[in-house]
Amino acid sequence: MKILDGRKWAEEILDKLKEKVKNRHLKLRLAIILVGNGAISKIFIHGIEKDCEKVGIGFKLFKFSTKVNSQTLKKEVEKIVKNPQNYGVVIQLPLPKKFSTEEFLNLIPEEKDINVLSEKSLGKFYQGTLKILPPTVEGILELLKNYKIKISGKDVTILGAGRLVGLPLAIQLLKEKATVSALNKFTKDTSFFTKKADILISGVGKPNLIKGNMIKKGAAVIDAGTAIKGKKLVGDVDFKSVSKKASFLTPVPGGVGPLTVASLLKNLIKLSEK
Repeated sequence: MKILDGRKWAEEILDKLKEKVKNRHLKLRLAIILVGNGAISKIFIHGIEKDCEKVGIGFKLFKFSTKVNSQTLKKEVEKIVKNPQNYGVVIQLPLPKKFSTEEFLNLIPEEKDINVLSEKSLGKFYQGTLKILPPTVEGILELLKNYKIKISGKDVTILGAGRLVGLPLAIQLLKEKATVSALNKFTKDTSFFTKKADILISGVGKPNLIKGNMIKKGAAVIDAGTAIKGKKLVGDVDFKSVSKKASFLTPVPGGVGPLTVASLLKNLIKLSEK
C-alpha cells in the first residue's frame, strides 16, 4: 500500500510559485473572511497563512462575530472585495445558517474568486471555460496524476456532494472520462457503490465513515474529509482497516489539504496575471 503524500507535491508547487512571485516582483495579497471561530476553519486558515508567507504573498484575515447581521456583513465583504490590495478573496465556509451562503459568495467577482464558488465562476467551470479549477479538485487531480493513477474508464465513487468537494469533483471526473457515482445522505446501500470503486473519494467530514470491509481490494482511496476527534484533525477513512486493502491511500493531515492550499495560491497568481 502506497501513501499519497500531498505535502511533498504541495512543496514543489509552492517552490515554483515563490520563484514566480520573486521573478515578477508580484505584490499580491489574499483576504480571508471568517465568521465565527470554527476549529477546522482555524486550522485551514493557519495553513494558508503559512504557505502565503512561504511564497511571498500577503495575507489578511478579516474576522467577524457570529452576532454580525447580514446587512453589516454584506457591506464589509463589498469593501474587502473592492479593495485593490486584495487580489483574491475567500469566504471561509460554512457560514452560520442565518446567512444566505449563495448571496455572499456571489459578492466575489470572478477575477478574485480563487475558490471558484460564485455562481458565475462555477457556471464557467461547468462549461469548461474557466482558466482555473476549484482548489480541492485540482489538488486531487494532482495526487492522481503524480502517482500515475489512471482516471479514464475507471469506476469512481464520491461520498458527499457538497459545493467544495463532491459536486465540482464529480463534474471534473466526468470530463476526465471516468464513470462517476456521487453519493449523498439519501443514498441506499452505500457499500454497493464503494465496493466496486477503483477510486474512492470521500469529503463528508465524518470520522471512520469508510472502513476496510467497504472497499474493493486494490482501490485508490482519497480522503478529503476533515473533522476534529479529541484534539486531532482526522478524515473520513478508518486508516488502519482501509490500509490493509487499498493500494493507495491519503493520510489526514498531509494528503489532500496541503495540495488544496497550494492550488488556491496558484489560482491567486493565475488570476492576478489577467
